[in-house]
Order: sequence, then C-alpha cells, then structure tokens
Amino acid sequence: MARKAELHVHLEGSIAPETLIEIDPSLTLDEIAGATRFTDFEGFLQSYIWVNRRLQSPEHYAIAARALFETLASQDVIYAEVTLSAGVILWKQQDFASIYEALQREAARARIQVRWILDAVRQFGADAARPVFDLAAERVNDGVVAIGLGGSEAQGPAEWFSELFARARDRGLHLTCHAGETSGSESVWGALAIGAERIGHGIRAIDDPKLVAHLAGRKIALEISITSNLRTGAIDSLACHPVRKLHDAQVPIVLNTDDPALFGCTLNGEYDLAAHKFGFTPAELDALASLSLAYAFDQVGTVER
Repeated sequence: MARKAELHVHLEGSIAPETLIEIDPSLTLDEIAGATRFTDFEGFLQSYIWVNRRLQSPEHYAIAARALFETLASQDVIYAEVTLSAGVILWKQQDFASIYEALQREAARARIQVRWILDAVRQFGADAARPVFDLAAERVNDGVVAIGLGGSEAQGPAEWFSELFARARDRGLHLTCHAGETSGSESVWGALAIGAERIGHGIRAIDDPKLVAHLAGRKIALEISITSNLRTGAIDSLACHPVRKLHDAQVPIVLNTDDPALFGCTLNGEYDLAAHKFGFTPAELDALASLSLAYAFDQVGTVER
C-alpha cells in the first residue's frame, strides 16, 4: 500500500476498547460495546460524548494518542492531521494547556509526522467557539495547523462563525469544516462562504451539479469517510455512496477514517472499500494516496494539485 496521510481523524473517536480499558480499568468490553452502539448520527454523537467523558487527565489523552499514532504508522501513514475536540475539553472544564502538552510529547515520539486541528462544537455557538479559536491561534507555531467545526450542521450553521473564520485565517490558521454530511449541499456552500479550504465529508455536494463543478474547478478537496457515512446513516447503503461519482467528476477526494474505533474501520480498509465496492484501480488508489499528502495543510507531498 502506498504511503499516505490521514487528514480527518478525531482523536476521541479513535480509542479502541482495549485502550479505553487501559485508560479506565473499571470498564468492561460489554459496557463499552453497549455505550458505543448506535444506529444514527444523533446516537453516534452520544457515543462520542460517552468516550470523551472517560478522558479525565492529560495522561488519558496521551494514552489515546500513542495508540492512534502506532495504528496509523502500521498502515503506511507518514503524516496525520488529528482533530482534537478542544470545544469538548473546555466544556468539561479541563485544563487544555496540560492536555495539549501531553499530546505534543506523544507526537514528538511518534513514528509519523503529527499536526493538530482544533475542533469547535458548532451547536454550542460562536461565543463558545471563540476560546477554541484563540487556543488554536496561540499554537500555530506549536503543532496546530487548522481550526475546524464539528457537531450538528443543522444546529450550528456555518455563517455563525464567519467572523471567527476570517480572523483565524489572519492569524495563520488553515480552515476546514464538516459540511454536507447530514445536511444538504447548502451546508457545503455555507462552509465555502466562510473560507473553508477543505470540506469534511461533503458527500451531499453530489446533489448540486453547480457545487460539484465549483469543487472540481477550484480543486477543493472533500475529506471522504465511507464507513463513517454508512454507520451514521448519512447514506442508506454502500451502493448509495457518491465517492465514485464525485471522483469521476474531478472533485479531489481524500480517504479518511473519521472515528475509526467507533465505526470499526481502518484507513487501509477504506482504500480496500474504494477498490472492491467502487472499482478504484490500483493506479487510482495510488493517486488518492498522493492527493492525501498534497492536500495536507503542512505540506509534505510533492504532488501538484
């Protein structure tokens, strides 16, 4: 398998049951399975929050990061932009600085190059997001490359964050945004309007030919996570996933895992899905791997966009 980057993976969604038990030995596999069982996006969010609540100290975050970095290295990943739910850390009233220091120590030891994307919870609103944007800007030269918006698209429209995104760009941050995952193509337009350089998911763009042409013409990448979309109910079946149609329309595609532990997937497995379910050839898969490096915010690739 070709060397590649993972550009859309949430640290908190990457924590396997065995790692959760290392973090909290009082847990059982049955308890974890029950708490992380879901059938739709809202259920997924509740599972994500449950996992987050287990992370009570900087060392807990470090354990999670260590496991993620080793897993990625074993899959020929040489660079990762890991999304950290900074908005949730603040919501839990934890000390962000000590957590981030622990994570950076793990990143320095990793066999891969690691950068961070700090994520604000969009349904909490712009006022709650502002401290997250400040934390990201303070760490532009200390591992943070971008700011992002996660959570419920419907409950936190992108336009709420227009001013924050503009200031973040001026402060040296790249911009990404979840959009077109559980909401329609208008959500993608909204993310683009506030300056998003990459789109997390973006699969509903397929419903709007003008948007597809815009993404292709401007070479704006979609961070595609096939298994995630199936598990959250964003698509009804694998056969419904538009990854092939988007690729054939010349929209840049980067394959990712999103929340690999919660969705039961791996990055290599996503490439296998692309091959076996959507007919991507070995040459096309190699090109996707190259694109993942080319679209990294801290450029590690040599591929022309």
